[in-house]
Amino acid sequence: MAATASNSTPAGGARKKNDDTKDVPPPLPEPLNVPVADAHTHLDMQSGSVEAALAKAASVGVTTVIQVGCDLERSRWASETAAAHDAVWATVALHPNEAPRIVDAAGGGYAALDAQIDEIDRLAGLPQVRGVGETGLDYFRTGPEGVAAQTHSFRRHIDIAKRHGKALVIHDRDAHDDVLRVLEEEGAPGTVVFHCYSGDAEMAKICAAAGYYLSFAGNVTFKNAQHLRDALAVAPLDRVLVETDAPFLTPMPYRGRPNAPYLIPVTLRAMAEVRGIGEDALATAVAANTARAFGY
Repeated sequence: MAATASNSTPAGGARKKNDDTKDVPPPLPEPLNVPVADAHTHLDMQSGSVEAALAKAASVGVTTVIQVGCDLERSRWASETAAAHDAVWATVALHPNEAPRIVDAAGGGYAALDAQIDEIDRLAGLPQVRGVGETGLDYFRTGPEGVAAQTHSFRRHIDIAKRHGKALVIHDRDAHDDVLRVLEEEGAPGTVVFHCYSGDAEMAKICAAAGYYLSFAGNVTFKNAQHLRDALAVAPLDRVLVETDAPFLTPMPYRGRPNAPYLIPVTLRAMAEVRGIGEDALATAVAANTARAFGY
């Protein structure tokens, strides 16, 4: 789920001029010439059927989606959906914000949290599951009292990814230094994907040196996201992915309206402009990168 700005109207803020269309899906973009994948989406949080979403995406050249789990129930759903659809691969995990909730609900102690992570471990061994995530640290929605539980969960997810040989999908919100530190302390898996990359250009260089993938979402198009465009500009082309994080982070000019995998071309074209290359060249690179990262 989103690591940076949301699509919601600020509390108490004035309604935007397009609020009368905020629930209306954006129009279909022009199809891509080179098919690509949506490297991170939540079909279970979107309206309509999986079949309809996949067909709509395929009609504009988005032929593969990575369905991401963020709690135990959604991770099971992701694995089942990937098993049922050739165009879908799954990742499984407990979202960072889930860890302290589970610990608090159990009255303290990590037994309940570890039990759920054990089930994530089992799911990670399934062939249709190609990643462990989204996991990591989120200091925006969870205060200091939740850091220990998040870190415990993060370390266990890193271990799971390493033992199963699966990609580690990182959720990093306001926690850049600690995420990088924990990865170094634990020893990162062979494949690490920073979902909805939210760092700056300097962090992008650190990630590039470590061989991590940087996945850019629709917020790279936002007016206040120059730091993301700066990061994209310096990221190695063989480490760049594109994602929707749908239904969140709908790209401009449709910010605030429902996001879905079929809108990947909008973000990819904006990314190509930042890189100063043709959309076909970028699509070719990100398609190869996503297949390599998730091993399909």
